[in-house]
Amino acid sequence: MPGTPHVVVLDYGSGNLRSAERALERAGAKVEVTDDSRTAIECDGLVVPGVGAFAACAAGLRAVGGERILEQRLAGGRPVLGICVGMQVLFERGVEFGEEAAGAGQWPGTVEKLQADVLPHMGWNTVRAPEESRLFAGMAPDERFYFVHSFAARRWEMEPVEPFTPPTVTWAHHGEDFVAAVENGPLWATQFHPEKSGDAGRRLLENWLATLQ
Repeated sequence: MPGTPHVVVLDYGSGNLRSAERALERAGAKVEVTDDSRTAIECDGLVVPGVGAFAACAAGLRAVGGERILEQRLAGGRPVLGICVGMQVLFERGVEFGEEAAGAGQWPGTVEKLQADVLPHMGWNTVRAPEESRLFAGMAPDERFYFVHSFAARRWEMEPVEPFTPPTVTWAHHGEDFVAAVENGPLWATQFHPEKSGDAGRRLLENWLATLQ
């Protein structure tokens, strides 16, 4: 349909591709699942999903030219949404079970094991979104989202640089605070799974799709 945003779910061998595809379609997008770099660069919005180990996801992303795709999209101000490990690999590095792996390096910092009595962090949890968040616009403070992870960015290390608007960082708590979502210019990401978060996830995806118009 005219006016329907064209969204690509990047297929790099990791992620709930079909569930992400279906959730985005329900939210109002025309969705294509592909590893084709040109299509991924030229679409209205790119979704980078991810499940499993940081190192494997980072390697898979590189294998399809993912870092170049990200660089070209972001240089042109074209929106990208990372989900779960697809968010984690945007950081400089990840450390899992003593193995360190380089990420895409869009943000400084390390993804590492959460300090919590119960892992994985699995199930529904609330988040603390700043008032200026566009991703969580119109949502109640007690809205809940679905998480499945044991590793996260436990600190936000990007220093503000004038005259640029600093990123909007949303936090959640499981044993300790961790980064639950980031809105940084055209690069947005969530540690939780909006495609598994019911109506709340659909509204969040609708908020992202609204930025593609």
